Amino acid sequence: MLLPIPNVLTPAQVAECRDVLNKADWADGRATAGYQSAKVKNNRQLPETHATARRLGDMILAALDRNPLFMSAALPTKVVPPLFNRYEGGETYGNHIDGAIRPIAGTPHRVRTDLSATLFLTDPADYDGGELMIEDTFGTQRVKLKAGDMILYPGTSLHRVEPVTRGVRLAAFFWIQSMIRDDGQRKMLFDLDTAIQQLARTAPDQGPVMAVTNVYHNLLRQWADT
Repeated sequence: MLLPIPNVLTPAQVAECRDVLNKADWADGRATAGYQSAKVKNNRQLPETHATARRLGDMILAALDRNPLFMSAALPTKVVPPLFNRYEGGETYGNHIDGAIRPIAGTPHRVRTDLSATLFLTDPADYDGGELMIEDTFGTQRVKLKAGDMILYPGTSLHRVEPVTRGVRLAAFFWIQSMIRDDGQRKMLFDLDTAIQQLARTAPDQGPVMAVTNVYHNLLRQWADT
């Protein structure tokens, strides 16, 4: 499932991120890439333990905790603290697949990367190129969202970032371990939850709502891995 999630951050929060990140000391992005990915990665990142990355990452995680669309779609059990990258002057990241297991820097914890997320921090009009290209069952999807919006997609997806030929592209990126490992099951639960919410708003008789809600929770109970 490939899902845009609008307005994860407010305009004020986006402005704060950009102001801080434009003053930050950036490092070679290959430091956090695996052996194969490092061959095609050409960008810059904040170090994982950088105080700025931690502070802005906490702000993003708090926003996600309040976002019902994210919670419904991801059903998260663990989230890797957000990282931040910067592309400009032709920088790019070629085709790659994210590693299946991601350590959390400075801790003994590891996260299974069921879902990948990119939160855009620069408006599309401010840079050329930089599209996130994601391969899915319906072909290649080109993603370039407004600042504050996020794309959520399966961690198994082949993807790349096109070269940025004008301006600067800033983004946060991270991974989520879901209670539901299987993407197909996760999508069915998301569709069912969406239908329940719509039915609850329109159905005069709440009996059917309760019946469908019961099905949702029984499936979640059967499939969830916590």
